[in-house]
Amino acid sequence: MSQELRRLLPGQRKTQRVNLALLVATMLDVRSANLMDLAAGLPRDAERIDMRYQWIERVLKNPLIDPDAVMAPFAREVLGALAAQGRPLVLILDQSKLNDRHQVLMLAIRHGERALPLLWRVEATEGAIGFAVQEALLDAAVPLLPDGAEVCLMADRFYGTADLIGWCQDRGWDYRLRLKGNLVVRDAGGRTTTGRLAKDRIFALENVQLTARKATTNIGVIHDPGHVEPWIIAMSATPGYLKTLDYSARWAIEPMFSDFKSRGFGIEDTQIQHPDRLARLLLVMALAIYTAVSTGRWDAETNPTPAEKNM
Repeated sequence: MSQELRRLLPGQRKTQRVNLALLVATMLDVRSANLMDLAAGLPRDAERIDMRYQWIERVLKNPLIDPDAVMAPFAREVLGALAAQGRPLVLILDQSKLNDRHQVLMLAIRHGERALPLLWRVEATEGAIGFAVQEALLDAAVPLLPDGAEVCLMADRFYGTADLIGWCQDRGWDYRLRLKGNLVVRDAGGRTTTGRLAKDRIFALENVQLTARKATTNIGVIHDPGHVEPWIIAMSATPGYLKTLDYSARWAIEPMFSDFKSRGFGIEDTQIQHPDRLARLLLVMALAIYTAVSTGRWDAETNPTPAEKNM
């Protein structure tokens, strides 16, 4: 991990790289976000666990460790590799609860059937994180994208807004944004709501105006048998069943959130109450996930199963 950080972050101070590498390795070893668990597993000379705990606290509150700056070269590398495959980059924007006081807004890249974290923002709130923070997060991601890369942004109902649709259109991004059922839709035929479209079995509309902001977009609707609620999806593409079904790619972020939470490192178990320190703890976890994925890919290429060798 130290070698990887030195390769990708040559300008970062050596002590910060070494400290991050040590925390990432310990996180992978103990598989816990609880600072006492990390302190117990930390391979440092200090015999007393409270001294190791204090060392971890100092690392997490160090303002010189900027999660965006550390993640940038990792993000550029994975985005470049995926763009080279000739398919659009599927970015996923979603929010998750970290504890009773904090939520994280995460931007991730779909990678196979899962997602990898790119950038995030931690906010002290119990509700949805608003567009101002969404915009700042997305603006920070734009310089990381390879030149000429096609992008499709996926996001759930918190984000199906005129503001986000306009942001994507201004940058030439494709999008699949799920809409709430109570939004006003206007076209040449009159005024209705997104929920009414599904009830009336209208599965595709082009160039309609959405909400009082009158954002112009296309809308696709799917209500498959066995699904309690329809998918009402805003998109720039010509709507149809398969284009609307593209939205299913958003679910790749759920296993990633599980890696951060109860099925993985258990970030809910941390007692940290400062958003900036939580953001750095997420950085340690994100680097651990990148390391695990990179190691898994290396192992698959180096030690293929007999069936893979014969393919």
